[in-house]
Amino acid sequence: MYLPPHDPHVDDPMRFKPLFRIHLMERKCATVECMYGHKGPHNGHIQIVKKDEFSTKCNQTDHHRMSGGRQEEFRTWLREEWGRTLEDIFHEHMQELILMKFIYTSQYDNCLTYRRIYLPPSSPDDLIKPGLFKGTYGSHGLEIVMLSFHGKKAKGTKITGDPNIPAGQQTVEIDLAHPLQLPDVENLRDFSELSRIVLEVQEQVRREEQEEEQRQEEDDCSQQAASQPAAKPLGVEGAEGEETAAGAEGTTQNKAPASQPFVLPMGVISRNEDYPRTCRICFYGTGLIAGHGFTSPERTPGVFVLFDDDRFGFIWLELKSFSLYSRIKVSFQNAEAPSREAFDEMLKNIQSLAT
Repeated sequence: MYLPPHDPHVDDPMRFKPLFRIHLMERKCATVECMYGHKGPHNGHIQIVKKDEFSTKCNQTDHHRMSGGRQEEFRTWLREEWGRTLEDIFHEHMQELILMKFIYTSQYDNCLTYRRIYLPPSSPDDLIKPGLFKGTYGSHGLEIVMLSFHGKKAKGTKITGDPNIPAGQQTVEIDLAHPLQLPDVENLRDFSELSRIVLEVQEQVRREEQEEEQRQEEDDCSQQAASQPAAKPLGVEGAEGEETAAGAEGTTQNKAPASQPFVLPMGVISRNEDYPRTCRICFYGTGLIAGHGFTSPERTPGVFVLFDDDRFGFIWLELKSFSLYSRIKVSFQNAEAPSREAFDEMLKNIQSLAT
């Protein structure tokens, strides 16, 4: 398991924690050991579920328990997960969220399912290289997000989740067709000024989406009315071509590495005060928020801030909070780990022995 660094140090390296190990012996004999807990390796089981997915199960869960009971287990988990004690956390809401996370994760310490992650493809036209990033999520601590590019959109998908937004959900979406021109630093400190700029772009995006829907409906009606679709007027086609060309040119210009001063507006909460004070470019975007248990999810407006090739941020307008993201650079393979092909073959051998 690769754990994120302790909150809010997004630039620190990932933390490595072994969960199981496999011994392949002579005469096609193999044993699986669970590494979870604090009493050393113990008997476990491994099973292939389907392609790119397998499960491990602990056969001696008593090795996961501590003599001091759940209270000692919680305090130990808190030191490992957060690098602090419960007495260090004064915010009552944060204590509640941490306790929820402990209860949730401790339910699955005896049976875990692993699914292979396929990283998104990279294109020379991408704003930055896609990949995995560590991000600050307020009282939830640090979480892992996968950044990918899809034409005029960029998406941040949660690899790890929390009691509000689970893994697999699209936490942020960036509209690369709508860059934001931020005011100078002094005016940027005024949250109402930033809010005005973002909401104006939000309204513009809403109008464009409505116009696109109307054009789509008109095209559908035209196709139904004629046996063959009528050709578009040259003027319309030319206008669309100019718009596309202008958009492409704008994207190229947006990728220029020119920097500008950046500061968070007054009243915006940030877990990390060490965010960069210059940025390359900003875009309009939306962030997903929800209640506990992923109730009443909604997309809310925000600002995507590109700092450099390895860091970006997102200002959640409605929450008045700021998330800072830093690229994960670990190779995800230690000296003793087998290659992907060798590991897949190992799983097949264990499965054949089990059957």
